[in-house]
Amino acid sequence: MTDSPASSRLALAAAGVTVVLWASAFVSIRSAGAAYSPGALALGRLLAGALVLGAVLLIRREGLPARGAWPGILISGLLWFGAYMVVLNWGEQEVDAGTAAMVVNIGPILIALLGARFLGEKLPPRLVAGMGVSFAGAVAVGLSMSGEGHASVLGVVLCLLAAIAYAGGVVAQKPALAHGSALQVTTFGCLVGTVACLPFAGQLIDEAGRAPLPATLNMVYLGVFPTALAFTTWAYALARTTAGRMGATTYAVPALVVVMAWVFLGELPGLLTLAGGALCLAGVAVSRSRPKPVKATAGRTDAAPARLRGRAGAELPDKGKV
Repeated sequence: MTDSPASSRLALAAAGVTVVLWASAFVSIRSAGAAYSPGALALGRLLAGALVLGAVLLIRREGLPARGAWPGILISGLLWFGAYMVVLNWGEQEVDAGTAAMVVNIGPILIALLGARFLGEKLPPRLVAGMGVSFAGAVAVGLSMSGEGHASVLGVVLCLLAAIAYAGGVVAQKPALAHGSALQVTTFGCLVGTVACLPFAGQLIDEAGRAPLPATLNMVYLGVFPTALAFTTWAYALARTTAGRMGATTYAVPALVVVMAWVFLGELPGLLTLAGGALCLAGVAVSRSRPKPVKATAGRTDAAPARLRGRAGAELPDKGKV
């Protein structure tokens, strides 16, 4: 982990790319999910992502990651690339978008708690405060978008499981990045998730033959951009900051989803939705901020050495004198 200003700016830019692309995924999932079942959509997305990531890995000749990266790659691949995508696709078929966003946004809180427990990360007051503000905004967005939709118990449980899988995958991925590059960890994590989803291959083949072209194109988009590109930029940023701070960054996703749904789907947000989105962004800003270092005054800086010099330079009594 590095704290240089240039590295911090690059990590923040990478996190921004991830947040925007993950927000765009909600619009594409809505379109593709009408033609593809949860498992088939997850497998198709992962296949597209794995092909792109594998090609880039071969071009860059990065090869296999070190042995120490594999435990984290396997766990994050199974939890985040595999279970999370399938369960979330399924959950969003059972509950409305607002309820799903509200439940899944428990994830950043779980990431911070798991990071403190298993990675020894600290929970600074600004991070905790920012998470609280953002979570309140996510709840406001969820309530405003729920309308009169019916939230089944199964759907809520599935979204909760998705949040747990997401948090576990992020915390498992963090130590893997100490032994492999962001591209390596993302590529092989995606491959692990693809293998885990192979039982849905029959559904994917059957549904792809009947699905309209826009749904299939949206599935490919999900694999190339929100998966291959966004997960790589996420890993790049995660390697340069804490899991808790990165998790809090994703609270900006619901706010961006509101804007994208407004632009691309014609869903005009209400005042509560806009207020909730503003709270999400404000919370992210608080969680990403750092307290200003306290600068010591010149007088205080010189005073201590002067006292030390005075003590060190004091004339010691002669041993022969009483």
